[in-house]
Amino acid sequence: VQLQAFGGGLVQAGGSLRLSCAASGLTFSNYHMGWFRQAPGTEREFVAAITWGGATTYYADSVKGRFAISRENANNTVYLQMNSLKPEDTAVYYCAAALKRSDWNGYKRRRSAYDYWGQGTQVTVSS
Repeated sequence: VQLQAFGGGLVQAGGSLRLSCAASGLTFSNYHMGWFRQAPGTEREFVAAITWGGATTYYADSVKGRFAISRENANNTVYLQMNSLKPEDTAVYYCAAALKRSDWNGYKRRRSAYDYWGQGTQVTVSS
């Protein structure tokens, strides 16, 4: 299984970026997908998640209304559209895949709920 995240970069505050994560080696539609981020010296934190069919999305309070997660099962890809970026959004962003399980909903914000992780892509927001 491989998850490859890309699309990060340097952007000014108020700007936008779109991250993509391409999955291979798994049946993509059997997996819920999530985005996490980790800033230097901090724990990796939940950002957003989307259910296997794309019907339901979840967000951390810190990004709600600014970020949007989506997926294209035909292309085995999940996206994170980030708008109105702030310097505090600076972090390495990771995509993750969680096999459909009945209890996922209760753990979706936890790293342990995910089975596979991508390598991360750096997002830097300048003030």
